[in-house]
Amino acid sequence: MQFTGTDRYVAPPDLAIAVNAAVTLERPLLVKGEPGTGKTELARQVAASLGMPIIEWHVKSTTKAQQGLYEYDAVSRLRDSQLGDARVHEVGNYIRRGKLWQAFEAERRTVLLIDEIDKADIEFPNDLLQELDRMEFHVYETGQTIRARHRPVVVITSNNEKELPDAFLRRCFFHYIRFPDAATLEAIVAVHHPGLKPALLREALNQFFELREAPGLKKKPSTSELLDWLKLILAEDLTPADLKREPGEILPRLHGALLKNEQDVALFEKLAFMARRQGR
Repeated sequence: MQFTGTDRYVAPPDLAIAVNAAVTLERPLLVKGEPGTGKTELARQVAASLGMPIIEWHVKSTTKAQQGLYEYDAVSRLRDSQLGDARVHEVGNYIRRGKLWQAFEAERRTVLLIDEIDKADIEFPNDLLQELDRMEFHVYETGQTIRARHRPVVVITSNNEKELPDAFLRRCFFHYIRFPDAATLEAIVAVHHPGLKPALLREALNQFFELREAPGLKKKPSTSELLDWLKLILAEDLTPADLKREPGEILPRLHGALLKNEQDVALFEKLAFMARRQGR
């Protein structure tokens, strides 16, 4: 089976090629791109398209690689031993299976999402090298070796908050999701907001791209923010005329869906002030 996108996810040709190449090579697909460009959703849609279940591992700053394999709950075992519980004689009762273990032991091939790997410390990717490469790991407490029944399709996302180790990068197929052009954005909007009037979409996209291209912007609005903004525009039943800005106005209507920090709002307020001064 080949991934070409779904009825809920518009995949540009280069992204579809990257997914299919990673599946063919049996390498993890490392996906980078601006926040909000659909990296996490990509894994879900790959699973839907290929008819596979998905197992999601959302990484936090405190996440350790070992948690993806398993965790041994020694505290519970000690407590049970003090209470005379017979369960303490079987160490396996205190092993909690991680997301990799679940993917390795799944009845059929799965998609394994390791989301935002760059949030964890720098050793996190290195600690998973052997497990992702060999598709097996050892459980020291029980002496078991857990091997993948079916090699999962591994999708790893990163927001580029940290550089990833070269040894880890070498084992991945890499793809950077570029920000969509106007035509691709229109296709994405059509999926989420079918029936949007062309004149309204055209005016909204013009203002959206003007906002994104403003120099000095700290956080450019992303695809997900555009979709939220359009949802608000539809909820308010605004027309293209309502979206048009008065002379000297720079910020679009409902700009709180697009600009997410005070520095960027202040930047546009400054630009508006300068425009008014020049118009005198």
